[in-house]
Amino acid sequence: MSDFLTIAGMPRQELLRLIAATRKNVPIAEGRSPNRTTLSGRVIANLFFEDSTRTRCSFETAVHRLGGQVFNLTPSGSSISKGESLVDTARNIECMGVAAIVVRCAVSGGAKMVADGVKCPVINAGDGRHEHPTQAILDVSTLMEEFGSVEGRTVAIVGDITNSRVARSVTHALSTLGAHVRLVGPPTLVSKSFERITQGPGIVSTINNLDSALDGVDAVMMLRVQFERAAGGAVSSDYRQMFGLTPQRIAKLASHVIILHPGPMNRGIEIDDRVADDPQRSRILRQVTHGVAARMAVLEMVLLETTSEKSPVTNSNSPAEHRIEV
Repeated sequence: MSDFLTIAGMPRQELLRLIAATRKNVPIAEGRSPNRTTLSGRVIANLFFEDSTRTRCSFETAVHRLGGQVFNLTPSGSSISKGESLVDTARNIECMGVAAIVVRCAVSGGAKMVADGVKCPVINAGDGRHEHPTQAILDVSTLMEEFGSVEGRTVAIVGDITNSRVARSVTHALSTLGAHVRLVGPPTLVSKSFERITQGPGIVSTINNLDSALDGVDAVMMLRVQFERAAGGAVSSDYRQMFGLTPQRIAKLASHVIILHPGPMNRGIEIDDRVADDPQRSRILRQVTHGVAARMAVLEMVLLETTSEKSPVTNSNSPAEHRIEV
């Protein structure tokens, strides 16, 4: 069986296949088509050791849409609070006969540590500052629903790039598919070193001026400042003025440009209410629907495509699987 740990190193065709499966799942995610029975009789364990709403609930919903069962484990309700290690917790859960483990944790590389310690498939639901691969699938699926293809499109990702696992995964995916990615933020929160993470024909650039970065874009993804990762010290008091997406800024965008945000949103900081709720441009809630569909696709992939030995879906030699932070 296969793990799903990272977008880095994923072949283009594998990425496109997952996105195609995601888009086919959308009617089921919306409740317009009947649930499937793919996971009938199987139990999935959600090990969420960081707070989450969209990711955790969408994994739960995805399991139910596929006919399976799911349970959630959090630090306050587990032996993690007594000092048990993440890997030991996962090993104990595996012995209960679960079909797969979904892991969210604060440790970069934590999902890989769990995968190395268990035999059942492991899905990375976000590990520290490293990656958030299912988020990349849902984000690109949302973009492709809008544009058909992302090849040649320009996407600006704006905000706390340094601490964002979402930015890393989405940049890997978009560059693989030939999109141009502009990583935008103050110098304290975005580094030119990010330009080296491109893995395909797409171009990755870093820009410290939002107004110039918005010129010619097709989509803008806003990110919140991750105060829980000590990013607050890198943000000046004029952050909204310099890097907030305001109605004045979107008024200058071409009519086809759409707005995304992985959530949770800090309204009035990186994004204003009128922008987040704009009926013409905002695809933020659409991302949530694609989140269920994407997690359905990933669950089916890791559980239905078995091999003689468990191996990562993505390139096991990719440096992004190790605890390396840009």
